[in-house]
Amino acid sequence: MRSIHSGGKASGAGLEIDWEAVSQESLDYFRSLLRIDTTNPPGNEIRAAEFLAGVLQKNDIAPIILESEQGRGSVVARLKGSGEAAPLLLMGHTDVVPAEPNKWTHPPFAAEIDRGYVYGRGAVDMKNMVTMELMAFLLLKRLGVPLSRDIIYIATADEEAGGRKGIGYLARTHPDLIRAEYAINEGGGTPIEIGGKLFYTCQTAEKGVARFIMRARGKPGHASIPHGDNAVVHLAEAIVRLGRAKLPFHLTPTVGVFWERIMQAQTTELQGQMQSVIDPATHEEAMDRLPLAESLKGELRAMMHNTATPTMLKAGSKINVIPGEAEVQVDARILPSITFDTFEREIRQAVGPQVDLIFTDQRMGLESDFETPLFRHIQSVMANQVAGSQVIPYMVVGGTDARHVIPLGTRVYGFAPMRHIPGEEVTMLAHGHDERIHAEDIDFGTRILFEIIRSFN
Repeated sequence: MRSIHSGGKASGAGLEIDWEAVSQESLDYFRSLLRIDTTNPPGNEIRAAEFLAGVLQKNDIAPIILESEQGRGSVVARLKGSGEAAPLLLMGHTDVVPAEPNKWTHPPFAAEIDRGYVYGRGAVDMKNMVTMELMAFLLLKRLGVPLSRDIIYIATADEEAGGRKGIGYLARTHPDLIRAEYAINEGGGTPIEIGGKLFYTCQTAEKGVARFIMRARGKPGHASIPHGDNAVVHLAEAIVRLGRAKLPFHLTPTVGVFWERIMQAQTTELQGQMQSVIDPATHEEAMDRLPLAESLKGELRAMMHNTATPTMLKAGSKINVIPGEAEVQVDARILPSITFDTFEREIRQAVGPQVDLIFTDQRMGLESDFETPLFRHIQSVMANQVAGSQVIPYMVVGGTDARHVIPLGTRVYGFAPMRHIPGEEVTMLAHGHDERIHAEDIDFGTRILFEIIRSFN
């Protein structure tokens, strides 16, 4: 564990903020972070951790850098409160998924600005949140804001590969550094407009993982003499069945409330259509008829079904040999409360008995209580900041680092506020080509998060 100390005392009082200067400062930090290539693998997040530690140190905050192994660095910092309330954790990760530069309009690690948007791998997943939380954290320090609770800032490694070398390592080896009553994380804060009404998502649940290999077997032989027992053909048929399958409908508590609160704001006609969506007997047809963008409907479907997506194929070693085995890796996401046995039965019913299913990675989904002071506080702040908006609980159809801190007793809420990119587009941009965020959203998110944190005392 390396601790970076700096001298000086906190200065400043009151809440007079030059937001124009703050906006430029946070944008500069954001672009600097985007230019640090933290593609995982291999990660090299130590470079981002050292950059953030340097910023914290210059603001008279003593950060700690921890490495789970060489180069896999995470940074932790704390502002002490009076202890009247339990700590609040500000979570973020600095690693990013790989990018294909030849398919981008601008280089993925150049942080170029085009028509107001900042392009870069990690722009929405999630160096934006790392920056916004950093700036809010710095403002608390500079302004000498009285705190009833400790505020903990972390920017960790390895989330894109499961987090074991990042926040998972911190939770295992230094749990008291990050233990908190609540945490603010990625996974929400994006706007969704339905029926002319504006909703902001706040992540309170996320799906689990049930990844598996689907393997077909057949009779090997010379490719010049085809036969009917070809493992590649058997596998292809199973993949087609899986791709066309409609896995059963499930409604979790989070999604039930999410849907109910959207429905309550709609016209009578649209309410009727939406009610049909959560009736198992009419779900599929009703979803097809909803007057929503296909991208949004795709995300909504994933919130009400387990999913299984074939991603990586493997078969054969030589073009003139019929292989005896063929396999595909399947990225499967399961809803909270769904057991692995239930999910396996759903998959087996979809693909039939001719293939083997070998499960390789299994994690249960998560659901946090949203009837809490922090959730209600987020709702109140957003109602004041964005007129006519409503914050609603939301399920992330992927996964986050929340699973590593919830066992420490922390309630985790995903809320990275933005205005310019609808929620369904954020989902597509997160690991896609031309990942980007509007520069004004860094300022917007910083202001919202600062107010949430400052006043939650």
